[in-house]
Amino acid sequence: MTAAASPKPPSLRPMTVAGIMSGTSADGIDVAIVRIRPRTARLQPDAGPGVQLDLLHHTAVPFSRALRQAVLTAAGTGPTSTADLARLHWRLGLAYAEAAQAAVQASSASLDLVGCHGQTVYHQGRPQRTLGRSFACTWQIGEVAPLARVLAVPVVSNFRPADMACGGHGAPLVPLLDYALYRHPTRVRVLQNLGGIGNLTLVPARATLSDVRAFDTGPGNMLIDALTQQLYGRAYDRDGRLAARGKILPAAVRRALGSPFFLKPPPKSAGREEFGRTFAAAFLAHCQQFSADPADAIASATALTVESIGLAFRTFVRPFIPNEPVDYLVAGGGAKNPTLLTMLRGALEPLGCKVSTTAASALPVDAKEAAAFALLAYQTWHHRPGNVPSATGADRPAILGQVSYA
Repeated sequence: MTAAASPKPPSLRPMTVAGIMSGTSADGIDVAIVRIRPRTARLQPDAGPGVQLDLLHHTAVPFSRALRQAVLTAAGTGPTSTADLARLHWRLGLAYAEAAQAAVQASSASLDLVGCHGQTVYHQGRPQRTLGRSFACTWQIGEVAPLARVLAVPVVSNFRPADMACGGHGAPLVPLLDYALYRHPTRVRVLQNLGGIGNLTLVPARATLSDVRAFDTGPGNMLIDALTQQLYGRAYDRDGRLAARGKILPAAVRRALGSPFFLKPPPKSAGREEFGRTFAAAFLAHCQQFSADPADAIASATALTVESIGLAFRTFVRPFIPNEPVDYLVAGGGAKNPTLLTMLRGALEPLGCKVSTTAASALPVDAKEAAAFALLAYQTWHHRPGNVPSATGADRPAILGQVSYA
C-alpha cells in the first residue's frame, strides 16, 4: 500500500492572527492580535520563521475568583472529579471565546486564524514509568470548538505534544518568537519571562535558530502569589509592596536553592508539579523558622525568583557568551513588580546585563506570550515547525498543534 501524500501547505501570505494565552499564574486571559507578513517565500535552513510581526491589539481579561479557583484546583491544589474537569474544559473554552470576541470588537480586526495555548493543568516534561511504560505527558484544557464557532476561523491548539513525541519537553515554546523579534546583528539578547514559572531565551548576536538556548529558570510569580494568597488573602503582591516592606531571609532562600531543579542542566521545564503547593508549604515553613513577619516570607519568595534567575544565567547562559554585554529584556506579570525588577537589576547588572522590559522594545509585557502562540499558529497553518529543538530538547523540528475548523 502506498502512503498518501501530505497536503500541500498553503502559500505564504500575510495573515491577521489572534494568540490566546492563560498561564500557570491562572490570573486571566491575554489576547494578542498580530499581523504576520512573510519576508521571503524561501528560507535557508536554520534561518527561523522569516516573518515580520506587528501587534495590532492586546486585551487582558482577568478570571473571576471562582474560575481562577477552579483552575488552581484542577492544577493540583485540591481534590477534583472527572465531571469537574470536563465542565472546566468547556467553561474555559467559553471564556477564551468571549475574550477573543471582545478583542476583535475592540480592534475591528478581521481574523484569519487563531492560536490558543489552553490552560496547563499538568506538565511532566521527562518520562516517568506508569502502568508498565515510561513516557512524558502534558495536558492543556480549554475546548476550542466554541472559539472556532464564534470567530468563524480555524483555531490551532494543543501545541506541546508534537514536540514531546520527538523527545522534547514540550516547553518552552516562546523561543521562536524571541528569535523572530529580538535577534540582532551585534547585540546579545536574553528574554526573561516572569509568569507563574520563570523562563529565559538566549539569542546570541547573529544567531541562527540552532544557536538559541531556552529553559525554565524556576518559580516566577507562582511562589510569591501562593504565599500572598495564604498569608494576606490577596491574589498577588500588587506592585511588590509587601515584598518591599519585608526583609529577605537568606538562609531560607539558600535552602530552597538546594532543590535539584536549579542545577539540573537544560533542556528543562517546570510547573506546579515542582513549585506548587508542596514547595510553597516547605518554603513558608523554612521562612517561619527565622521570622514571624509574613512580609519577610514574601520578600524571600521574591528573592528566590531573582536568585534562581541569577544562578541560571551564571551557570547555563554566560558560558555561551563570555564577556559579552547583554540586553536582558523582561516580560510577563512579574515585569510589573517594581520590587522584583529592582532586585533583578541588582543581581544581573554586575554580571554585564542591562535589564529593561519588552515594553521598551517591541511588545507590552503582557502580550508577548499570547503573540508567540499567534506565530506558532501561523507556522502550523503553513506546515512549518514551531519548536526550537535546542530549547526543548526535541530530536528534530516539529509542526505543532491541531487544527479545529469553523
